[in-house]
Amino acid sequence: MTAMDQSAVSEAAREIDKLMGLHPKGFDLSLDRITRLLDVLGNPHKRLPPVIHVAGTNGKGSVTAFCRALLEAGGLSVHVHTSPHLVNWHERYRMGVKGGRGELVDDAVFADVLRRIADANGGQKITVFEILTAATFILFAEHPADAAIIEVGLGGRFDATNVISDPAVSVIMPISLDHQPYLGDRVELIAAEKAGIMKDGRPVVIGHQEYDAALDVLISTAERLRCPTAVFGQDFSAHEEYGRLVYQDEFGLADLPPPRLPGRHQYANAAAAIRAVKAAGFAVTEAMMEKAMISVEWPGRLQRLTDGNLLPHAPEGAEIWVDGGHNPGAGEVIAEAMANFEERQPRPLFLVTGMINTKDPVGYFKAFTGLAEKVYCVPIRGSDSMIDPVVLANAAYDAGLVAEPMSTVGQALDAIKEVVVPNLPAPRILIGGSLYLVGDVLADNGTPPK
Repeated sequence: MTAMDQSAVSEAAREIDKLMGLHPKGFDLSLDRITRLLDVLGNPHKRLPPVIHVAGTNGKGSVTAFCRALLEAGGLSVHVHTSPHLVNWHERYRMGVKGGRGELVDDAVFADVLRRIADANGGQKITVFEILTAATFILFAEHPADAAIIEVGLGGRFDATNVISDPAVSVIMPISLDHQPYLGDRVELIAAEKAGIMKDGRPVVIGHQEYDAALDVLISTAERLRCPTAVFGQDFSAHEEYGRLVYQDEFGLADLPPPRLPGRHQYANAAAAIRAVKAAGFAVTEAMMEKAMISVEWPGRLQRLTDGNLLPHAPEGAEIWVDGGHNPGAGEVIAEAMANFEERQPRPLFLVTGMINTKDPVGYFKAFTGLAEKVYCVPIRGSDSMIDPVVLANAAYDAGLVAEPMSTVGQALDAIKEVVVPNLPAPRILIGGSLYLVGDVLADNGTPPK
């Protein structure tokens, strides 16, 4: 695989634009269309390396990043599928390299696969995500690797990735309310949808669950399917001790460096990844775990901006973070991380937030009550489903925060510059509320994921 250049990016993007013009947008959960298409393509999903299949409301991307870091630390080649992308479609496909860091899919290879899929589909009704999932299976089947980590797009039971019949392990990360129109309005209903990726007799790892009702559904489903199951807090655990991560399971205990990904929630995510890689049948040494903790990366999730085009808009010395968390559960863990930062180094916190209309903005904002000085609400570029900044500011107000609508992120940063108090610590700024907004920010900043 070769690195992308800007002229090459457009080749695959043009193919996707054609597909988006021909096929329905939005969610239409079913396995019938993807099954039909894959059959025409020769069922590439049946020719994959061992698959770590990941579902959950929050933490899917982080546990995927930890699993990848662990396997690569052992010198293995790892294909990774994630969604959505932040800036370029290619981010959804990281192709494994033996003994090294995986690379984003080459544009010409990606474009060729998209054309093959479009031809095989023959103009029949299918969603763009199903097309992109078929691309995952072709790419990962036709390019050898030691393992594949595949993240669910939405839900689990009817997600297009759920044609995988024999995963090496199914991983269910924390479950909370999100996508209620599609998955249900109670955590136990959402848990039942996520549990749909469990397969008869195949190993299951259940990450930290805040809600007992969700955990009960996951455990009962695993028992019904006779799945060997490891549950966070029962069969494996992680905690912070003297600034270190202490991981323990039935195989022993490891004293590890703290995860490179900030936030206390990452300890539990790291633990789930360690246990998942073991459950998938891979040997995991303490040296691999140590290397993974210090090398793991996951763009757009509590990512600090230290350079780029947007920084001149912010107050001098400001600490700027971006995070794509967008539901109440994510708001709670991000707010906890901000509170921990505040304990170590006090700074006034400002939010720059944009969200789409399938989310619960009041629930998200409530996590920051008493922590954030002010919220600046911004639009999400090119989104038909964004919440108008004025409406979003009212939601922040309903959650007990001071809020003001703005036209752009840059304008919001300029506004923060005007209100900071001289001779006091420079502010801490969190830009987030949507992965789409984070994608816009990383693109504008000139720092897209690589």
